[in-house]
Amino acid sequence: MGSGADRVTFRAVFAVREFRAMWAAEALSQAGDQLARVALAVLVYGRTESAALTGLTYALTLAPSFLGGVFLSGLADRFPRRTVMVVSDLSRAGLIALVAVPGMPFWTLCVLVGLVSFTQAPFKAAQLALLPDVLPGDAYVVGMGIRTITMQTAQTIGFAGGGLLLTAVGPPTAMLLDALTFVVSAAFVWFGVTSRPAPARPDDAPEADSFGRSAAQGGRLIWRDAGLRTLTVFSWLSALLIVYEGLAAPYTAEIGGGPAAVGLILAADPLGSAIGAFVFTRWVAARRRPRLLGPLMVASCVPLLVCLAKPGLVVSVVVFAVAGALGTAVMIQATASFSRGVPDHRRAQALGLLQSGTATVQGLGPLLAGGAADAVGTAHTVGLVGVVGLLIAVPAALAWRNATAARPDVWVATTGDGK
Repeated sequence: MGSGADRVTFRAVFAVREFRAMWAAEALSQAGDQLARVALAVLVYGRTESAALTGLTYALTLAPSFLGGVFLSGLADRFPRRTVMVVSDLSRAGLIALVAVPGMPFWTLCVLVGLVSFTQAPFKAAQLALLPDVLPGDAYVVGMGIRTITMQTAQTIGFAGGGLLLTAVGPPTAMLLDALTFVVSAAFVWFGVTSRPAPARPDDAPEADSFGRSAAQGGRLIWRDAGLRTLTVFSWLSALLIVYEGLAAPYTAEIGGGPAAVGLILAADPLGSAIGAFVFTRWVAARRRPRLLGPLMVASCVPLLVCLAKPGLVVSVVVFAVAGALGTAVMIQATASFSRGVPDHRRAQALGLLQSGTATVQGLGPLLAGGAADAVGTAHTVGLVGVVGLLIAVPAALAWRNATAARPDVWVATTGDGK
């Protein structure tokens, strides 16, 4: 535990005007996104009466962000990051508004929804790359914790509120409300965040190249640095471990639960994540957080081993809440350390690749685990994911210890108070 002298408080972070603007913008657009997903599902199913096409459009709200992360994240290294965020927000507002147009052909609607997901990536990359400038030193980690708590809450409110709102207004109106959240988000960023020039490139750095080559250069930067490679493993493995979310329905059926139990299983991880983010950023000393990454990564795999015994509902909820808390702490510190270890003129591209890979693993994990679950059972599959996680986490933790010992000035040192 840290003392008050070496901790940056939530109050100190919220005292930073630029952070307040970025926080409000993201929370608003996140809630709007969840509302739009509910409205889109209702809209498409009402028009097509096809579960497959409804699932396709839902997937399009997520999947294209991978390509956007790979090919568009570099925009935030070439242009002012505030500008990239605002343009991305306004682009998404226009696209969502078109989705709300009555009589829009279904496949045109699919393209528009995919483009909304595609253009989300440069916003996220620019935001994460700009945040260390807004919150220097350990304030950045605390800010990431606040973001995690807020996004989990906004996601829950957006999904729950979306269902209630659709009882009063139709899906097109809900889509227009989502478009409005992007416009307001852009205003928060434009008027609340200081204008900064594009990141300065070192004299020996090559000029900006094509988007494909920029992505390749970002990949090489990560691969050649032992610390960055290990942090990438931590992030992607943490995304794999939440496979239980994608298997919530069959898992609950296997342990004898009903629809209400599915909701409890799904709520366990966000609840644990919010608690984990609060505890890690509020009560763990800044100087200890980077060194705890390896042990926390290993520890986050252990709760899933309980699923090998096919526990009941209460134990399962506790297990997934604990796993979510530990995994969230890993994600917060891994992202913060990754941001500090990447040169500023490559930060957005590298973060875009990290986030894209994380989202891909998070999506593919339940798909692959679902096939295994048909053979050995869902609970056992979740437990086996914990076993696989340990086999990866232990050597990764050792690699991180070696990386921090070799370059403590990069991976362990903390500076600034964020005030």
